[in-house]
Amino acid sequence: MIPLYDVRVIHIEITNACNLECANCTRFVGHHKKPFMMDLDTVRLAISSLEGFPGGIGMMGGEPTIHPQFREICAAFREMIPDKNKRQFWTNGFKWKEYEEDIYETFYATHIHYNDHTHEDGVHQPLLIAAKDVVKDSELMWGLIDNCWVQTRWSGAITPKGGFFCEVAAAQDYLFDGPGGYPLEKGWWNKTPAQFQDQVKRYCENCSAAIPMPRPSHHARNDLVSRSVYEKLQAHDSPRFKRGNIELFESSFSKEEIERCKEGWTPWSHRPFKQLTPEVLDTSSALVTIKPKKRPASAENSAPL
Repeated sequence: MIPLYDVRVIHIEITNACNLECANCTRFVGHHKKPFMMDLDTVRLAISSLEGFPGGIGMMGGEPTIHPQFREICAAFREMIPDKNKRQFWTNGFKWKEYEEDIYETFYATHIHYNDHTHEDGVHQPLLIAAKDVVKDSELMWGLIDNCWVQTRWSGAITPKGGFFCEVAAAQDYLFDGPGGYPLEKGWWNKTPAQFQDQVKRYCENCSAAIPMPRPSHHARNDLVSRSVYEKLQAHDSPRFKRGNIELFESSFSKEEIERCKEGWTPWSHRPFKQLTPEVLDTSSALVTIKPKKRPASAENSAPL
């Protein structure tokens, strides 16, 4: 693992509500009986707590534009993070037209990450398969976790429950009524791997982000879940569980199978291109203007949670 102060970005999760409900979502959308909306005071506290953090500061959901105070939150980002280059934004474009001016005033186009999930080739790494359920070799399991791509390549997170070394740990804590994260004091993120092992031990063995495996389509109907997570979702009265939108995963992985799965496994890449806005693709060598695709009717007609 890498120090939390070296992660690429720390997300401020302003809501875990979303107009979509993709299978194997990193925020477990659809499993919450009541999603959260971070209040403006907590948003400001979260931003203040990241003073001096060298990486990016992201606005993330769920779908951030669902938040009823989205415009005010954008204003807080502009006020409290003077360096526009540090501000980043993730969206599926649900209320893009309504908030386009605010979005561009707050974020550079090159720091916007747009994914409306209409692309046919999108995939999601399953996250509700507990590593302890499917990797019986404990040393192998913890070796995979120590090199987890979410932590080494990606992000920490802040929710209304505090700060977390990993965005998936933050989502897991909220879903299963965990004890919460680190208090949002200035410098809470200034931790070495040894200093956030309490969260590692609490969440990582119950996650499958670090396990090389085939990734299902983001258009799949069901979440893949292992036995211990199945029982937790049932106990927490998950709406997706009650609707039958889960598929029990009871296989296990040997070291040899994991090594085979590592070939070509890039879980941080959800689709074969990066999209910045509804009109612009990032091809790594040039920005290409595209014609926006029509959102599927099921998404267009979905009401905010």
